[in-house]
Amino acid sequence: MKPDWSCLKDVKIIDVSQLLPGPHATSLLLQLGADVIKIEQPGTGDSSRMLGDAVFAQFNRGKRSIALNLKDPADKAALLELVRHCDAVVEGFRPGVMQRLGLGYEDLAKVNPAIVLCSISGFGQTGPYAAHAGHDLNYLAMAGYWSIPVQVEDKIARPKVRLSDYAASAYAALSLSVAIMSARQQGLGQHLDVSVHDAILSWTAHMAWQARGFEDNPVASPTVMPENDIFQTLDGRYLALGILENKFWVTLCDVLGEEYPTLRHERFANRMSRFGRKQELNAVLKAMFLSRTLAQWTEAFAGHDLPFSPLLTASELFDDPHVQARGTVRMLPEERAISVGFPVKFSRGLPDGDTAVPALGEYGVEAFKAGT
Repeated sequence: MKPDWSCLKDVKIIDVSQLLPGPHATSLLLQLGADVIKIEQPGTGDSSRMLGDAVFAQFNRGKRSIALNLKDPADKAALLELVRHCDAVVEGFRPGVMQRLGLGYEDLAKVNPAIVLCSISGFGQTGPYAAHAGHDLNYLAMAGYWSIPVQVEDKIARPKVRLSDYAASAYAALSLSVAIMSARQQGLGQHLDVSVHDAILSWTAHMAWQARGFEDNPVASPTVMPENDIFQTLDGRYLALGILENKFWVTLCDVLGEEYPTLRHERFANRMSRFGRKQELNAVLKAMFLSRTLAQWTEAFAGHDLPFSPLLTASELFDDPHVQARGTVRMLPEERAISVGFPVKFSRGLPDGDTAVPALGEYGVEAFKAGT
């Protein structure tokens, strides 16, 4: 049952976006109580449907699908009629496409002055790269993600998740919440220009700024910490050691100093002395962790206040007792799938989540207008 306090309980959002950023942003708002209608191309639907049922389900559970061809005058008119009854439209086309379809912000505002249009694009609606093609890796590259050195033996490797897309979706959801509230108070909507590149740049800029001047000697950068790294173990597994504060280094020496006396040498006693010997210390730790299995290191560190973590396998992750206790991930045995809930716990609760995956075009325009 949806709690009455939810400020998004009667918010209606039209989602004409595809793939990740837009659909994820609207899925976040859906979990906070909004009603989301997904507009899909007849026949093919969201492009993520072609990537597999699980990919589409990940970002579209609980939404209602209407199939509309936005190039067809009748279907475009149907969408504009929906706009009269809604708070926001989210789109992910390249800049200029919505205007060419006759669905730009000015067109929508003529129908509903309080409408909020959220346009999510790679490089934004303006600027020299606005029309450029791109995906997550491109935005990371152009935002200086790989300009930031973080390891003694740093390597260029792609992130495991689509960081820039998720950054953009989070900012889009936050901005939509604010803009919708403002529109309801003032009766006037606005156009939100969400750039995936801007979003990830806001995460990378500060550390990239620090990295200037270290291009020829990246290890000297203050962002490289020899004892804050990932280390391989004897059995081919890996562990993460997140030492930043000196108190954790002291604890590590207390736990292992008898067996590995090099750790207690005065040349490693404080942060600055360790910084001056990054390669040496990292090599010491690398050799040390290769001497035992991950299970043995887990046992050695048990009960000690250390930022130590095993790198979990996919199977271990979902069996992890903390993951299960927090309940963010919900198992769906009937689908042999999962549903990921909103990752913030509200003391008054959140609306019950609808885990149903919408079939392409399962609803008609009239059903949504009527609020059923």
